[in-house]
Amino acid sequence: MTLPPQMTVIEMREAGEPEVLVTATRPLPDIAPHEVLIKVAAAGVNGPDLVQRRGHYPPPKGASDLLGLEVSGEIVAVGDAVQTWRTGMQVCALTNGGGYADYVAVNAGHCLPIPTGVSMVDAAGLPETYFTVWSNVFYQQTITEGNRFLVHGGSGGIGSTAIQIGAAMGLSVFTTAESDKACHYCQSLGATRAINFTTEDFVPILREAGGADIILDIIGGDYIARNIKASRADARLIQIAFNKGSKIEIDLMPLMLKRLSLTGSTLRSRPEDFKTAIATDLIQTVWPFFAQPSPKLKATTFATFPLAEASKAHALMESGTQHGKIILTN
Repeated sequence: MTLPPQMTVIEMREAGEPEVLVTATRPLPDIAPHEVLIKVAAAGVNGPDLVQRRGHYPPPKGASDLLGLEVSGEIVAVGDAVQTWRTGMQVCALTNGGGYADYVAVNAGHCLPIPTGVSMVDAAGLPETYFTVWSNVFYQQTITEGNRFLVHGGSGGIGSTAIQIGAAMGLSVFTTAESDKACHYCQSLGATRAINFTTEDFVPILREAGGADIILDIIGGDYIARNIKASRADARLIQIAFNKGSKIEIDLMPLMLKRLSLTGSTLRSRPEDFKTAIATDLIQTVWPFFAQPSPKLKATTFATFPLAEASKAHALMESGTQHGKIILTN
């Protein structure tokens, strides 16, 4: 295949509102021996993209300055050290940036096959949330069927994925969402109990149920202390974002008395080998759920926009009205 010398990308003129995203032209990226070059069919829009656009999440050293942490497409070139993939294969992949473009270079170990029953476009919305949820909640953890799993922000990208994987793994999933409509959506994904946080308090609901064994939180702020109250003894509290702020005053005595584990992480800065291990685990353990006669997992695409309309996609995500993933298409 003859590749063009130039490609269309979405750049940031400066940090700011969605309007700073503009179309530009750049040379195709070079690939290292362990990388593949993907002709991008679609790219997922994620919370970290918005934070980077605002100027608060600079890319790691050596990563592309372009937004875009997940893509789907066709492999059009492979590095000399790549053995698993070859040109012509269709994949979805976790990137370290650069997904908002016609082509992106990706570590070959971070590619995944398109799951059974999932379209090429929809597959672009899988890697970032599946890598994030699996690495924080399930990877190398003992999961006891029937345990209670509380997912905050259930109707968003992370929440939609967490609900589905939790239900597929046999957990009783509780979730919070912003409206009755969002709660119905969460229940359609497998949530046992969806809590409208504008009219209900999740703390007494979880305590009456016996307490949460695992809590995945993207809210932060006063939710952190409330999570501690809602958890049972020996629970795991996992913090992966802070929509209500990361600086709080908190009484840690209940955390000690309940023997709770409070952890947090960001995916982008994790070592390459760690991400490869997560990819392998997803292919072996999670991807088969897509292929079952009655699939336990499905893509959750809410809206698609052409790549050139990335600013509109960001504006929609900032509105908080989407249920599931927002995708950019080439």
